[in-house]
Amino acid sequence: MKEPQEIIHVYFMPGMAASPGIFEYIRLPEEIFQMHFLKWKLPEKKESLESYAKKMILEVNHSNCVLIGVSLGGVIVQEMSKFLSLKRLIIISSVKTRFEMPRRMRFSRVTGFYRLLPTFIVNYMEKFYHLPLGSFVKKRLKLYERYMEIKNKAYLDWGFKKMIFWDREIPIEGIVHIHGDKDIVFPIKYISDCIVVPTGTHIMIINKYRWFNRNLPAIICEGKLIP
Repeated sequence: MKEPQEIIHVYFMPGMAASPGIFEYIRLPEEIFQMHFLKWKLPEKKESLESYAKKMILEVNHSNCVLIGVSLGGVIVQEMSKFLSLKRLIIISSVKTRFEMPRRMRFSRVTGFYRLLPTFIVNYMEKFYHLPLGSFVKKRLKLYERYMEIKNKAYLDWGFKKMIFWDREIPIEGIVHIHGDKDIVFPIKYISDCIVVPTGTHIMIINKYRWFNRNLPAIICEGKLIP
């Protein structure tokens, strides 16, 4: 008699300020996987990534689980992995080291330009709809309005700074990196050793969900894309 398959618990961490709603179209076979969704917590003003990661692991209730993080969430799950025993660590539309960040981020790190980012505008996004913007920009604004859960300037300032000053230099052994070749936030020319999603953008977890639904089960189980 065939033994029942042990359920694999998969925890998803969204990108900066985003809600777990970005994963709303992701489907994994329920007889194999159970999906769990992590939510951002407001950090202390000068809280370190390590301290924040230690708070987030309190939301993980299973050993030998899978962590999947998007963008800044990908950095967070890497920090969380230091304190957990995992089956698989997967990042999407993110970076494995500071060397994979684009030049503008590295420049901002050196010059302190990140301090000038107008993070306060998140509280006024609805006013942009009345401006004579192109249809593409307005569609993106609606997308951000739909999925952006935290509109707290202090949180955004903290998130940008932690992203820019993340200091990892060597990728975590066994990490799986999924990246779109049209990502303009983290251009693929700076990314190495990843599974490439053709025409995938920084928001591909939303608009390329069919690719993920087709390929994530094998990537989780095997650690690689199965042709």
